[in-house]
Amino acid sequence: MTPTMPSGGTFRMGDLTVSRMGYGAMQLAGPHVFGPPADRDAAVAVLREAVELGINHIDTADFYGPYVTNQIIREALHPYPDGLHIVTKVGALRDAEGNWPQALAPEQLRQAVHDNLDHLGLDVLDVVNLRVGGFDRPTPGSIAEPFTVLAQLQQEGLIKHLGLSTVNADQVAEAQSIAPIVCVQNFYNIANRDDDDLIDSLAAQGIAYVPYFPLGGFSPLQSEELTAVAARLDATPMAVALAWLLQRSPNILLIPGTSSVAHLRENVAAAALTLPRDELVELDAIGS
Repeated sequence: MTPTMPSGGTFRMGDLTVSRMGYGAMQLAGPHVFGPPADRDAAVAVLREAVELGINHIDTADFYGPYVTNQIIREALHPYPDGLHIVTKVGALRDAEGNWPQALAPEQLRQAVHDNLDHLGLDVLDVVNLRVGGFDRPTPGSIAEPFTVLAQLQQEGLIKHLGLSTVNADQVAEAQSIAPIVCVQNFYNIANRDDDDLIDSLAAQGIAYVPYFPLGGFSPLQSEELTAVAARLDATPMAVALAWLLQRSPNILLIPGTSSVAHLRENVAAAALTLPRDELVELDAIGS
């Protein structure tokens, strides 16, 4: 039986129709996103369950592990079902100490695209995001040179669509002067709202906004208001935080990550939660 899309609906990202509730594969790697997972079979099971639940938008990067996450995706899902879209990132590496140094030189970007193709077992990548900022904040400055490299790889037929990660509004505009983009992936959640204006601008253009760390990242969101609203709605705080993002703007796509099938199911169920107006007003105040 073909699964239905999870609650939350879909969004057109270029010519790709993706489920607004996606899956972020970062946590499939080992501790601190480094090395293999303790239970590879469990990682494979999570990916297969995501597809069964109707998720067709998987976010990854070859520097998760490194290489581990993409290899597990290939093991779990290749040959990929029709309509499954894998979004990846380039622009960083993992060094022997587990750091995340930038890798924005032309030869590094080209190698990264080919490595993603090889490890995922693909001939063309659906979407490649250029990651250019710091851990959770953009770094001001021109991104023309690295983005032009990806635009050239797109013209060569190795990439269908381009996106950006950890960028500011000026960098978005600069990239758009070179080639169209279909998504921006930045740090954003109910308590970290620096990108409110950017989200609205992208929505007006029909461009997806994909918040990473939607639940706070390595330190889960803590808020008395969030906890109180969740208790009144008989939901978990994390479910409310995800539901708030889906209701924040129709161009927001979610990619919460987990290595647990049970948590994955909880995340998908959160997409069906509709927050009443009074609760939305109360939650909106958290980030103000």
